[in-house]
Amino acid sequence: MSPRESPDDGRGRTSAAADTVLLRTEGRAAYLTLNRPRAINALTHAMVKRIAAALDAWEDHPEVQVVVLVGAGERGLCAGGDIRAIHDDARYGGGAATAAFWRDEYRLNARIAGYSKPYVAVMDGIVMGGGVGVSAHATVRLVTERSRIAMPETGIGFVPDVGGTYLLGRAPGELGTHLALTGASVGAADAIACGLADAFVPSGVIAALVADLASVPLREAFAEHVGAAPPAELAEQQHWIDTCYAADTVEEIVGRLFEHGDHAAKEAAETLLARSPTALKVTLAALRRARTMASLEEALDQDYRVSCAALTSPDLVEGIRAQIIDKDRAPRWSPGTLAEVADTDVARFFVSLGDNELGLADASRDRAQETSR
Repeated sequence: MSPRESPDDGRGRTSAAADTVLLRTEGRAAYLTLNRPRAINALTHAMVKRIAAALDAWEDHPEVQVVVLVGAGERGLCAGGDIRAIHDDARYGGGAATAAFWRDEYRLNARIAGYSKPYVAVMDGIVMGGGVGVSAHATVRLVTERSRIAMPETGIGFVPDVGGTYLLGRAPGELGTHLALTGASVGAADAIACGLADAFVPSGVIAALVADLASVPLREAFAEHVGAAPPAELAEQQHWIDTCYAADTVEEIVGRLFEHGDHAAKEAAETLLARSPTALKVTLAALRRARTMASLEEALDQDYRVSCAALTSPDLVEGIRAQIIDKDRAPRWSPGTLAEVADTDVARFFVSLGDNELGLADASRDRAQETSR
């Protein structure tokens, strides 16, 4: 299939995925537009597959020199995965469809990170969860004064995935730990400081920059449009963040936050106590493990184990119910307190899946060995 064409189902009918991810090529650029604006472009399985197929086609396309990812609408690039669908599948369908979605999504995240052509992500507006996965692993990641980037998974009884722990584990000091546990969002300057983005572009010139990439090399286009980001906020709080989040356990982190004296530290502690206790402990363990991992692929393999385990945890369904389905904002976590979450409860999230492992790290090593022969 040519990237200029919309796929059909073999009977002349355009697929639903073609409407939710728009593809076009112009000059030297290929464009991916996430097109579910009413859902802030939340990702579905069909969207992930369509993006992956487009990247495959464009990689060998001689005219395509750069791939550009943007989001339709005014609210943001992508609010994450379609968590209502995840809720319904986990509660009523056994979780198999969600596990298959994650398998393809995480493979796409690795594909983006290792893509052979420049992949530019315009992280304008809201970029959360799965939206981080399709953008923050890009070759060039652009943010605007409207950008709000977050991994808010602990608030729905889940754990940062899509390689989020790999990225946040490499943020300066303990900034990544703070973001992973609280789910707090950051603006442009802090996203750049934390390694989630590369450069600032005013939202008013995004359209011109995206258009220029069709005819102008990256360096020239960026020189014309990239500017200075607004002042950072999170970096100014790093003194207490580094002190408090360096603790070995979530309980100790909460204790340090309450004792520190800074008002923002107390607010962070109160936020943590409202999150899923199990998700907090698993997130801290996953983040600390990811810090020592040699590759994104290894972290994504871990993400898949953790995510599949979460499908059998009551907190994921309950968290989505409280935030999205019933919107009562009063989740009943199980266990309900940090003290009740045993080490064995955390350890089960990291158990090998055997034949069902994602296997990205092994595949990457095999490719490297083949290349070296």
